[in-house]
Amino acid sequence: MSTPPPALRVFVLGATGTIGRATVAALLARGHQVVCFVRPGAAAQTSAELRFGDVTDPAQLARDGFRGEPFDAVVSCLASRTGAPQDAWAIDHKAHVDALAVAQAAGVRQFVLLSAICVQRPKLAFQHAKLAFEQALTRSGLIYSIVRPTAYFKSLSGQVNRLRAGKPFLLFGDGQLTACKPISDGDLARYLADCLGDPALHNRILPIGGPGPAITPRQQGEALFRLLETPPKFRQVPVALLDTIIAGLSAAGRIAPPLRAKAELARIGRYYATESMLVLNPATGRYDAEATPSTGKETLFDHYARLIRGDAVDDRGAHAVF
Repeated sequence: MSTPPPALRVFVLGATGTIGRATVAALLARGHQVVCFVRPGAAAQTSAELRFGDVTDPAQLARDGFRGEPFDAVVSCLASRTGAPQDAWAIDHKAHVDALAVAQAAGVRQFVLLSAICVQRPKLAFQHAKLAFEQALTRSGLIYSIVRPTAYFKSLSGQVNRLRAGKPFLLFGDGQLTACKPISDGDLARYLADCLGDPALHNRILPIGGPGPAITPRQQGEALFRLLETPPKFRQVPVALLDTIIAGLSAAGRIAPPLRAKAELARIGRYYATESMLVLNPATGRYDAEATPSTGKETLFDHYARLIRGDAVDDRGAHAVF
């Protein structure tokens, strides 16, 4: 009979997001003692201990978060809300660099980071910010696991209500430009928790997707129409339209600075419309579904069925595409 892994004292950042909440639950289910550092006023239904402060202030993080107490590991699900350059470099990079320094000073031995698979081909500010911290973490001397998931269910669920209202499913191009292996919050959370105790997941960059084959946006739409028992109806949006929007916002941003952030959001939308969320083969420059590892049991189509039955809610937050 195998001996269960020892319980650890784990410090969690980004605990109030959907993936953060699921990760805290997975850590507690394994018997770990969990302390979450969250912004003042944040509410969370969890038996984990909550401590409050500003994650962008390393003094508060040390004083009000770690409090001079010992922790075995940090798990970070923290991410910028918008991906806009200022937000990305403040959260995806600097807040993490500061947290790493505070953790090292506190004697933490292990750091598990939720990153993103899209950093393989960085074109956007938030991708460069994430990569910069990944590099800092790998050089830190701590045991690290950098988890790069593919698409989340919540980012692919925004068209259910459109279809219920009789509207067409929107596609960029023919709907087959990209593919992904979506992963549920619960399956991803359990994988993040596994990183603490599984040496095979230590000191590695870990791309991960959900179960089953890679699926295209058109296949997502076809599945939704089947579940809704309505005839398929698609509308194709040319990628060139996004290019026009980006060009217009970029030009206007030279005069009205607030429009620069909107231009970056449009660039983010174009990126996801044209790049697959799969492992990138550096030799060929192509995305490889077969090389993209899978974990878990719940598929995107399972999630769609639960949404349509009313057994799940559309909790996309900043992950809305439509």
